[in-house]
Amino acid sequence: MNRFLKLVVFLLAAIYFLVDAIFLTFAKSLANWIAEHWIFESLRAWIVSLPPYPTLALFALPLAILEPVKPIAAYFVGTGHVATGLTLLVVGELLKLVLVERLFSISRGKLMSIPAFAWVYWKYSAAKDCITSMKAWQVVRRWSLVAQYLVRSYALRLRPIIVQSR
Repeated sequence: MNRFLKLVVFLLAAIYFLVDAIFLTFAKSLANWIAEHWIFESLRAWIVSLPPYPTLALFALPLAILEPVKPIAAYFVGTGHVATGLTLLVVGELLKLVLVERLFSISRGKLMSIPAFAWVYWKYSAAKDCITSMKAWQVVRRWSLVAQYLVRSYALRLRPIIVQSR
């Protein structure tokens, strides 16, 4: 049973970090790009001015809207529309990651002032720490970092070629 559990954790970690390496690399770059533009400064100021519970509602909005994208994408893939389903999944997950990451980074203090949110976040952090301390998780994490490095270095090598072709 213990070996089976380790195998399951290893496989889940591999899948998680592979997806994380692909999505989070682009999501963080996109979120930073969004944060730098003056157009979004007034939106940021508005979010900062909100009280804690409306901030929580705003934080939950992308999750509520974009979480149903996964089963819809699975339906499209299951009915033979693989490209449409995968595109929907990628765009939906990327949007969700970017929006949730930006909203959390802007309003972390207010969200943590809500006792229920702080409790759930503490439990989430404790579970995440427990899982990430497993040896299988750490091995796959190293592989993920190597994959991220390879993707970034490949993208950096392609950048001059793309600029020259314009």
